[in-house]
Amino acid sequence: MQYNFNEIEAKWQKYWAENQTFKAENDSDKEKFYVLDMFPYPSGAGLHVGHPLGYIASDIYARYKRHKGFNVLHPQGYDSFGLPAEQYAIQTGQHPADTTRVNIEGGVDKAGNKIEGYRKQLDRMGFSFDWSREVRTSSPEYYKWTQWIFIQIFNSWYNKGSDKAEDIATLVATFEAEGNTNVNAVCDDDITIFSADDWKVFSDVEKQEILLKYRLTYLADTEVNWCPALGTVLANDEIVNGVSERGGHPVIRKKMTQWSMRISAYAQRLLDGLDKIDWPQPLKDLQTNWIGRSQGASAIFNVIDHDEIIEVFTTRPDTIFGVSFMTLAPEHELVGKITTAEQKAEVEAYIEATAKRSERDRMADVKTISGAFTGAYAEHPFTKKPIPIWIGDYVLAGYGTGAVMSVPCGDQRDYDFAKHFNIPRPNIFEGVDISEEAFADKENTVIANSDFLNGLPYKKAMKLAIYELEKIGHGEGKINYRLRDAVFSRQRYWGEPFPVYYVDGMPQMISPEHLPIELPEVEKYLPTETGEPPLGNAEVWAWDTVANKVVDNSEINNITVWPLELNTMPGWAGSSQYFNRYMDPHNSEEIFSQKAINYWQDVDLYIGGSEHATGHLLYSRFWQKFMFDKGLVPKDEFAKKLINQGMITGTSAFAYTLKVKVMFDDGEEATKQVFISSGSYFHLKSTLQFDSQKQKEELSRIKEQLKIDVSMYYAPEPRAKIVNDIHPYFSDVQDLHVDVSMVNSSNVLDIELFKKWRSEFVEAIFIEEEAGYIVGREVEKMSKSKYNVVNPDAICEEYGADSLRLYEMFLGPLEQSKPWNTAGITGAHGFLKKMWRQYHTGTDGAFVVSEEEPSKESWKTLHKTIKKVEEDIENFSFNTSVSTFMICVNELSSQKCVSRKVLEPLAILVSPYAPHIAEELWSKLGHTTSIATAPFPKFEEKYIKESDKEYPISFNGKMKFTMQLSLDLSKDEIEAAVMAHEKTQQQLAGRTPKKVIVVPGKIVNIVG
Repeated sequence: MQYNFNEIEAKWQKYWAENQTFKAENDSDKEKFYVLDMFPYPSGAGLHVGHPLGYIASDIYARYKRHKGFNVLHPQGYDSFGLPAEQYAIQTGQHPADTTRVNIEGGVDKAGNKIEGYRKQLDRMGFSFDWSREVRTSSPEYYKWTQWIFIQIFNSWYNKGSDKAEDIATLVATFEAEGNTNVNAVCDDDITIFSADDWKVFSDVEKQEILLKYRLTYLADTEVNWCPALGTVLANDEIVNGVSERGGHPVIRKKMTQWSMRISAYAQRLLDGLDKIDWPQPLKDLQTNWIGRSQGASAIFNVIDHDEIIEVFTTRPDTIFGVSFMTLAPEHELVGKITTAEQKAEVEAYIEATAKRSERDRMADVKTISGAFTGAYAEHPFTKKPIPIWIGDYVLAGYGTGAVMSVPCGDQRDYDFAKHFNIPRPNIFEGVDISEEAFADKENTVIANSDFLNGLPYKKAMKLAIYELEKIGHGEGKINYRLRDAVFSRQRYWGEPFPVYYVDGMPQMISPEHLPIELPEVEKYLPTETGEPPLGNAEVWAWDTVANKVVDNSEINNITVWPLELNTMPGWAGSSQYFNRYMDPHNSEEIFSQKAINYWQDVDLYIGGSEHATGHLLYSRFWQKFMFDKGLVPKDEFAKKLINQGMITGTSAFAYTLKVKVMFDDGEEATKQVFISSGSYFHLKSTLQFDSQKQKEELSRIKEQLKIDVSMYYAPEPRAKIVNDIHPYFSDVQDLHVDVSMVNSSNVLDIELFKKWRSEFVEAIFIEEEAGYIVGREVEKMSKSKYNVVNPDAICEEYGADSLRLYEMFLGPLEQSKPWNTAGITGAHGFLKKMWRQYHTGTDGAFVVSEEEPSKESWKTLHKTIKKVEEDIENFSFNTSVSTFMICVNELSSQKCVSRKVLEPLAILVSPYAPHIAEELWSKLGHTTSIATAPFPKFEEKYIKESDKEYPISFNGKMKFTMQLSLDLSKDEIEAAVMAHEKTQQQLAGRTPKKVIVVPGKIVNIVG
C-alpha cells in the first residue's frame, strides 16, 4: 500500500478537530502541564517555514507529556492588535478588523487578495492546539479584561514598606489620617509634603492631581519617540538604527502627555525573580542590563544666581572633587530656565538637532562629540567653586536625573567631551597619567587632590564622600535603576481603547461592569487635522455617566457627558496576560476563576524568540507581579522554563545592477539599466591586480556584449559606444533582492518572469554567462522583504506536514539558527516512506503485523530507541531523535521485524514528531482511539544489557579468531573454554603456552 500522506494528514486533522482530541480540562485528576508558544501576529503574508520551528518543538513536548499521563494545556491564539494592520488599513481603506479576520480565517480581502489564513496553515501542520481556548487580543471579549487590569493598576500604589502594590484606598486613608509625611511610596519626584488638615481642604481636582503622582499608572509629560510619518509614539524596541522598524521612517524625541506604567517600582523584584526561573542566561543578562541596577549617591548642586538645583546620581561619589563641568540632557527641564540670553540661540539649535536622534543612537554613538554651553554655572557642594553647565546628547533625560557631574579624569566620555571643548581635566588619582585617556579602574584607585578624601582607596572614599554629602544636606547614598516607567499611550486606532473619560481634565475610570469599551468606527485611521490621534475622528466617542454608555460627541455637556480618551494602548498590553486568560478564556464574569488559576498555576514551558526579552517578556513579568500583589494569581513569575528557538534562515538571491550611459553614432544618448551576472561580477571583484590580463579580457567581453545588447534595442545601425567607462571593481553596482521562486536549482534567473515582476526593468540589459543569468546567493533572515521565504503550504503539499516537522527538527539544535534548504527535506520524507514500508511488508504492500515474540535484536533496537528518544525530548535535543528514528527503522528492516510488541511502541515514539503517520499506523494496528494519549513506552535495561561478548583470541598479540562467550564467566572459565576450542589446539600444535592473559569483557591473548 502506498504512503498517501496528503490523504492521511487530512483524515487525521479532521478527526482531531471533530473529536477535540487536544482539549484540556480544568478539573482533571491528572498532573497538569502547560506548554505555551508566543502567539503570532496574523499578517496577510501568512507563515513561512521559519515560523513553525518553535511551534513544532512545543508540540512535540506537549504530545510527549500527554503520552506520559499529564493533563496538557497547549493553547493558541492571535496577537491581533498592532501597527501593521493599521498601516494596511490606511493604504487600502479596509477596516483593520476585516483584514485581521481574513488573515486569521482565510478568504479574499476587499483588495482582492487571496489569503490562506493562519488557522488553516497551523492546522495543516498537525499542531495539537486546544483551539477551544483561542483568544484574539482585538476581540472585545478579550480586551475587556485588558481594560479591567488597567483599571486595577490605576487604582493601586506601590508601598515600599510592604514592598508590593496596594489599593489606592489605603493611601487615601493615610492622607486623611496623617497626611503624606510618613508615606513610603514609589511616586513622582516633585511631591509636596502636606498634613491631614491640608488634605481635607484640598479640592477634588487637587486631590486627584496628588493621587496621580502615586498611582501605578499615571498621566505625565514624557519624552517619547515620536514618528511623524506614522503619527504615533514608538517604544524603544520598535526603533532600529534611528528609524521606525515598520516602514523605516525617521523618529524624533518629543514631549507629550502620556499614560505611563510605573514598572520602575518593580525593578528590584524583576531582578530578583530572574534567579527563580529557568530562562536562557543570555536573555536574563539582557533583562538585567536593561533594568540596570547601580549603587552610588545622589548629589545636589546649587545653580548660581538661580533658585534651581541640579540633582545627579553617580556611582562614583569618590570622584566628586574631579568635577570640572556639569552635563544636562538637552531635554532637561532646567535647560530653558538657566540658559543665558547669549547662549540661547546655540542651545535651541542643538536641542532641535538632538530631537532627531533616537535614544538608542545617542547611547550607541561613542564617536560623535557634540554639545552646547548654557552660560550658567553650578556651585560645587564642597569647594563652592563655579562649575560650567553644558548640555550634551550623551546624557539621556530618562536615565537617572537627566544630569551628570562630569569627571573627565575618570570617565572616557567626559574626557573626550572636555578635550573637544577645551574644558579643564583635573587629575584626582594618585600616580596615574591621564594625559591620553581617562582612568576607569576604580579598584586600583587612590584618591588625590580631594581634600578629606586624599589617600583613600575607592571603597573608603565612596563611603566617606556619601557621609559628608549627607552631613551638609547635599546628597545621600542611593540605589538607582536604569529601567524607566513604560509609556503606555499610542496615537493609533487599532489598539485597546482606554476605559477612561475626563472630568475637568482629570481622568476617571469607567466602572468595570460597563466594560468592554469597544473601538468606535472612524472614517479615517490617520490623526485628525488638528493633530489628535485617530480616535479624534470618531463621532460617537463620549461617555454618558448617567446612562453608562458611549454616546454621540454632540451630547457632551461637561455635566453628565464627558469626552473619552483618544489614545489607545500599546501592542504589549494584550500580550501581558494572555497566558493566564487561556486558563479560563470564556469566563465573562472574571478574568479567570480562582479554581482555574490555582489548578494551572503557571506556564511550565514557554517557547519563543529572544527579541522579546526587553519588551513582552519584561512587561509580562511586571503585570504578573502586580496581579500577584493583588491576590489574583498564585505565582509571581508566569513561566517556569523558557526556551528561545533559533531562526531558520533563507538563502536570498541577488541580481547586480548599474546604470550605464551610451552614445550612438547619430549623437543620441541614453542611460540603460544593466544587470551583470554574478559570475562576471565576482570574478572582476576578486581579481587582485587592477591590470591583470584575465580581468581585462572579462571586462572587454562585458563591454562588447553591452554594446551589442544596447544596439539591439534600436535598429541594427547605428552602433553604440559606452560613454562612461565601467570600473573593474564596479563601485556603483547595487545589490537587488530577487524573488527566489524565479531562480532554479542552478541559480539561473528566469529573466522573463523577473521583468514581469519588476516592470521598471522591462528594457534592462542582462549580461549573461554561458548557463544564463546567474544570481548571487547569501544566507539571511527569512523575510518577505528579502523575497527569500518558503511557503510551508507548498512543502506540505509536496512532502507532507510530517516530513516538514521532522526536517525542521533535524536541521540542528532548537536554540541555534540554521539555513533552510528545500532539497534536504527529501531525506525526512524518504525516512517516513521507509517507516511506512516497515508496517506494510505483505503482498503488494499489504499491512502486516505479527503477534510473535520479537527477536533479541529487535527488543534491543526498540529499547535503545526508547531510551534515546526520551532523553532527547527531556533535554529538548529534538534533532538527534530524528537520527535515532532513522537508525531504528534501518535496523528493524534488516531484522525483518513485524512484531506488534515492537511496531506498536515504535508508532508511539514517533507520534510527537510525525503525528499523522503515527495515528494512521495506530489505527491499522487495531486501535479505535487516538494515539495521542497512549502511554509512552517504558524503557527496560535488560533488553540492552549485553549477556555475551565476542572475544578476540590472539596468539602472541595477533588475533586469529573470535569466540562468543557469556559475560558471566569467570577468568578461569574463560581460559578453560578458549583452551578447549579446536582452533586453539590447531594454533598451538601440541605446544604448551607460557601464559594465558585474560581480560574479562575484553581480550584473550595466548603467549608462547
